[in-house]
Amino acid sequence: MAGIFLRKSADDDLHAFYPIRPECAADVPKARFRARAGKTLSPRKWQAAFSEDGHLDIAKVLRRIQKGGIHPSIKGLVWEFLLGCFDPDSTFDERTQLRQCRRQQYGRWKVECQNMVPIIGSGKIITAAIVSDDGQMLQDSSANNDSQDQDWHVNSAISDKKVLQWMLCLPQIGLDVVRTDRALVFYESEINQAKLWDVLAIYSWVDNDIGYVQGMNDIASPMIILLENEADAFWCFEHAMRRLRENFRCTTSSIGVQTQLSTLSQIIKTIDPKLHQHLEDLDGGEYLFAFRMLMVLFRREFSFVDALYLWELKQYGKFVRKNVKSGQSDKQSALSVFLVASVLETKNKKLLKEAKGLDDVVKILGDITGNLDAKKACNEALKIQKKYLSQELMGVAQCYHSADQFCTQIFGCAEQNCNS
Repeated sequence: MAGIFLRKSADDDLHAFYPIRPECAADVPKARFRARAGKTLSPRKWQAAFSEDGHLDIAKVLRRIQKGGIHPSIKGLVWEFLLGCFDPDSTFDERTQLRQCRRQQYGRWKVECQNMVPIIGSGKIITAAIVSDDGQMLQDSSANNDSQDQDWHVNSAISDKKVLQWMLCLPQIGLDVVRTDRALVFYESEINQAKLWDVLAIYSWVDNDIGYVQGMNDIASPMIILLENEADAFWCFEHAMRRLRENFRCTTSSIGVQTQLSTLSQIIKTIDPKLHQHLEDLDGGEYLFAFRMLMVLFRREFSFVDALYLWELKQYGKFVRKNVKSGQSDKQSALSVFLVASVLETKNKKLLKEAKGLDDVVKILGDITGNLDAKKACNEALKIQKKYLSQELMGVAQCYHSADQFCTQIFGCAEQNCNS
């Protein structure tokens, strides 16, 4: 039955789950992902992957995801495991108890934030400043002047530095929220916008070390759409940020993705020295033009649906399992970095011929928006990875005077094993 459902609705399914506003249809990248019978992780296959008491056969699930992604109707449930919210070895009862504890914790944080800014949880958002830089209360120009709206204002000056910094970022979160995935019908609802704003506002209060940085809205948005319960969406986002938060750490001397940009530079220098030199000559050797791709994980370069599929492949697809076998570190083998490298390689000739400055590089790379296929992009990234690692090993081998030294250093094996 599930197979029949998938065959009948493969083309219409995505429109049903993630409908596009009619006035935006012409400007939205076409989704290339399709649910495929026998390959996509279907609701039936998902249910069959659990034991009687709730243990999940994660290996079986990952194989299915790699073959054909996840059916939209169960994405939220599956993502809770992919992002590490739940242990596959846990039981139904253990997960129910953990979910309840997390919802209660989120509720406590929400009340704490509401006590400072009452508009949180009201179904509204803030887009204008509510306090000045020195902590003085401001009239919210975005609110109506009736008595109910007056209850949303901050009623006294703020002296606590942590509270002040948090309140100052709330309008920026609001401005970003109204720009987030605005082609989707889902965000026509002010209630749904407010859910995203609440999650980001509360997260920025809890993680006051980094707080809120533009781009987090693009990471959180899918969780709000996929998970109906706001607290569950928050914890999915929080777990995603455990892996991504350093991307958003910026100081006066460095940016969060600096390490990844440096790795990207090294990859291109190794596999395509001519292109690397050309970018260097254009003063683009630091690869800052790739900042956005790495920061928000290609949310702007792919359609909404394809970006989700890419994230699924990135988390637990063939690439991850291959890296485990190769023993490479995450920093050296991050899929995002090799994806950017693959994009640069596909635009190699155009960049070499037409790019006369960094603005040209940005424009050429901007033209890829909506024209990338997630699975093909991952396959190309794997090829780049293989080529890079191969050339790196060759380079290391040349540093040693004998095969014995090379094998001992790289593989920890004796000369006779190396020669066998």
